[in-house]
Amino acid sequence: MITALHALIYSDDAAATRAFFKDVLRWPFISDQGESADPNDWLIFRSGPSELGVHPTVSVHESKEYRSPRHHSVSLMCDDLETTMAELAERGAEFNGETQNLGFGVGVNVKVPGADDILLYQAYYPPAY
Repeated sequence: MITALHALIYSDDAAATRAFFKDVLRWPFISDQGESADPNDWLIFRSGPSELGVHPTVSVHESKEYRSPRHHSVSLMCDDLETTMAELAERGAEFNGETQNLGFGVGVNVKVPGADDILLYQAYYPPAY
C-alpha cells in the first residue's frame, strides 16, 4: 500500500536549498547524520498533508488554447496567502512578482536558493487532503 508522496527538488546549491526549507519554511526534518541540522547533510523534510493534481499538456479555456511541456511541479499551499507571505518575508523569503489570480487560487512564486521558484498559493477549492 502506498503511504505517502515523496517529492524531489534538484538544486545547484543543495545546502542553500535545504537551509531555506529548514530556516525559512521551518519544516521539520530528519538527517542522515542523526540529530544533525547541518544543511550540508542529507536532510529529508516532512511536508505535511499533500494532494496530487494531473494537468493536461494541452487545454482550452474561454476559447484560448494553453500548452505546457510534460513535466512535474511542486507547489506549496496555504490558508491565507498574504499572512503567509508576510511571515516568510520576515524569515528572509523573497518573491518573484506580485500575487496573481491563477483560476484555481491566488498565488505567487517564492524564490528558492539554488533551485527553481516554487508556487505558493491559496486554493479557491476545498483541499483534497
